[in-house]
Amino acid sequence: MLVQLENITKKFKHPSRVEEITVLEDLSWAVAAGEALAVSGPSGSGKSTLLNIIGALDRPSSGVVRFQGKNLAELGDQELARVRNREIGFVFQLHYLLPQCTVLENVLVPTIPYDSGEDPRNVRDRASRLLDRVGLGGHWEHFPAQLSGGELQRVAVVRALINQPRLVLADEPTGSLDRESAADLARLLIRLNKEENTTLIVVTHSLELAGLLDKAYTIKNHTLEELGRP
Repeated sequence: MLVQLENITKKFKHPSRVEEITVLEDLSWAVAAGEALAVSGPSGSGKSTLLNIIGALDRPSSGVVRFQGKNLAELGDQELARVRNREIGFVFQLHYLLPQCTVLENVLVPTIPYDSGEDPRNVRDRASRLLDRVGLGGHWEHFPAQLSGGELQRVAVVRALINQPRLVLADEPTGSLDRESAADLARLLIRLNKEENTTLIVVTHSLELAGLLDKAYTIKNHTLEELGRP
């Protein structure tokens, strides 16, 4: 299993109450390498919290998160940062591209913090090939302000893939797009999941997107419940 969650509970302090708010409770989940999974649920149900815990952006109140067999709680800050940078790719509802950087420069940002020892020319070539594959081959030198919403999200997807991560986490990646652009991005994520041999977990309100993935889950009563297929 690539990801294993064991009895995860997450609670937050409420600013005006003594008792804490429980978002996730005793949640266990195993994700195999190569799977493409959707997580849905109402606003405030804990979908993004779950994704942040899996991606080591947040820690559970209790329970164990294992990534490639390693207990993330046992990793030091530097090693944990390396896992987030090299092994996990993130795509959010907002693209978070740097406005002063070109498309190509934005894609290469995740390659800066840690020297993988790879020839920079190979990394640049990989970025170029990925941009070609998502239909942005002629946009390398464009700036974010010159792109459409759908194009911005495609750049964000390429940025998430540039370090060849084992896992891609996408939090409402189509939420800010029109229906046609959302459908295009959904198909792109699924295609790249197979072609890049990555594991994909998508948090989404879109039942259409969820239905395209291998399995779909919803957060109910603070835990995960698999949705049956029609």
